[in-house]
Amino acid sequence: MQAEAEGRATGFGRWAIPGVWLIAALGSVGVVVSAYAGRREWFGDDGDYASVAALSLVFAASVVAALALQLASRRPHGFVGRVSASVTGAAIVVAVGALALLPAVA
Repeated sequence: MQAEAEGRATGFGRWAIPGVWLIAALGSVGVVVSAYAGRREWFGDDGDYASVAALSLVFAASVVAALALQLASRRPHGFVGRVSASVTGAAIVVAVGALALLPAVA
């Protein structure tokens, strides 16, 4: 019984990794599309790089989601590796979003 529960927890931990990447991708796409649509103000800031600051909040939300989802898996073995994979993937996704923003902010 316990082995079955541990197997489900491990599987959830592994499936949470692309879930975090999806959070980062959806947030990045939302910021990039809004920036190209002409939105200039983000969270009270209407500076030239306010959309890049919004992307940093997307990354922060991805990191918090990675930690929360991996803690929810209740499987300590491999925690650091799974969180590292989640955060690294989210960083790559948000970096691609930042590169896509370059023409809009420059």
